[in-house]
Amino acid sequence: MKQNESGSAQKSRPENKGGITRRELLKGIVGLGAAAASGCSHVERRPSTRIEKQFPLGRSDLVRRENEKPGTRDWLLTKTRIDPATKYRCPWIEGYCSQTSVGAGDRIGFQVSTNPPSPFTLDIYRMGYYGGAGGRHLLSLGPFRGVTQPEPPVGNNRVRDCRWEPCTTLKIPRDWLSGVYLGKLTVERERLQSCVIFIVRDGRAADLIFQCSDTTWQAYNRWPSQFALYDDGNEHWYWGPGVDVSFNRPYGKYCQILDAPLSTGSGEWFLWEFPLAYWLESRGEDVTYISNLDTHNDPKGLERAKGFLSVGHDEYYSIEMFNNLRGAIAAGLNVAFLSGNVCCGRIDLKPDSAGRSNRVFERIDFYGPRDDAEIKRFPSMARLPHQSPNSNLLVGAGNVAPTTGGADWICAKADHWLFEGTGMKQGEGIPGLVGWEWHGDPAAIPGLELVATGPTQDAPGKLNGGIYAATVYPGPKANFVFNASSCWWADGLSEPPGYLRPSVYTTPKGPDPRAQRITANLLKRMRNA
Repeated sequence: MKQNESGSAQKSRPENKGGITRRELLKGIVGLGAAAASGCSHVERRPSTRIEKQFPLGRSDLVRRENEKPGTRDWLLTKTRIDPATKYRCPWIEGYCSQTSVGAGDRIGFQVSTNPPSPFTLDIYRMGYYGGAGGRHLLSLGPFRGVTQPEPPVGNNRVRDCRWEPCTTLKIPRDWLSGVYLGKLTVERERLQSCVIFIVRDGRAADLIFQCSDTTWQAYNRWPSQFALYDDGNEHWYWGPGVDVSFNRPYGKYCQILDAPLSTGSGEWFLWEFPLAYWLESRGEDVTYISNLDTHNDPKGLERAKGFLSVGHDEYYSIEMFNNLRGAIAAGLNVAFLSGNVCCGRIDLKPDSAGRSNRVFERIDFYGPRDDAEIKRFPSMARLPHQSPNSNLLVGAGNVAPTTGGADWICAKADHWLFEGTGMKQGEGIPGLVGWEWHGDPAAIPGLELVATGPTQDAPGKLNGGIYAATVYPGPKANFVFNASSCWWADGLSEPPGYLRPSVYTTPKGPDPRAQRITANLLKRMRNA
């Protein structure tokens, strides 16, 4: 037992703070056998999936060693409730973090409200594989007294910017590995639960950088009621300028595609991104995690990795994010957009009401030329200047009408290195893997290749006029950029505990050895670049 900074009891499980123990090392050497003796990576072949599970040795072995620690499923929420008057919030217990991402040794605050006032606890978990459990318990904080914090007024551009007092602050331990960290809030009264979420980043060289799409999480956050980037006070799917959203507020229940109250407080992490992280960490991949805001703030930090992963629904980019990522590609970074609707809305990041930078943002433009078909769907889009670069110059293909829809992911270039070992033939598809948003209109980039394409549907057999395009284009230093053209790519890789399969337009079918092998081929090529 030790005291946290607020004086409440803090419990943690004892663990080795000096790295790998001699016993662990000997166990690893025995398991790795000749591969360890030769200094190579251990390769485990899984006949059921035809996927190689690579465990690189040395400093790049941090993720594998982390995932050998005891896991738990206690991170899953077991009792939730949504206020029907707001449709999105859980006022009984809700909170947010003072930062989207934080480095080891830095401090993060947890702002929590309980209504009615009630004591509560905060349990912190790192999300990963952990033998299939999906998370590891790190700390139990509290109990805290619990107070009802004030609902913020409606500010300029309809911003809801909370100024809540923290229940506690935490100095991130030096031995916490970069990753996505979940705080499970449990109120004593009725034992209701919700989450807070943050990223622990580091500055180390790594094979892969996993970028969380948290500007998009916040854009769709309607907390406390119809106050997303999509709400101007008149429309609930508004697509113009003049609306601000703040990171200083809880994440409400997700408002699209899925009814997912068990993810309340965690943005879109569990819906589209966790299946990829779970799969990567099951393989022991050398991966480090960042926020969209880190891509905005730290261009040089992108160059410490061999590969960069955009994941899930990665819609909202500042011009700094766009330029920083293009600059890193020019410097030799490999990129895989395992995502859809990427770099669609341009945002302008602003200070919050306390003057802290990059805590508020507004949509100010669309990345690409005026699209009359899109403006017909979203008339408010006509208010944007349409002067930003086309997203297809970064991604390889852009956001074009009708933007939404589903499809099979159909091989268009069977002899490409991407398909090595998959057995896929020209015209063969992975059922339902494209959705619910995708990319079309491939850019006129020298050397760009179309690797998968097909028509999109509003329902099985009901075409909607869209044609998605998955692409690969070469960078200037023997690097490459891959665009999967689907928000649902990670559905083809794994289904972690608590995962909900999306179903709109069409339905993906879950883990598929071909999607797994394609992704493994991408990662192998990144590592060997």
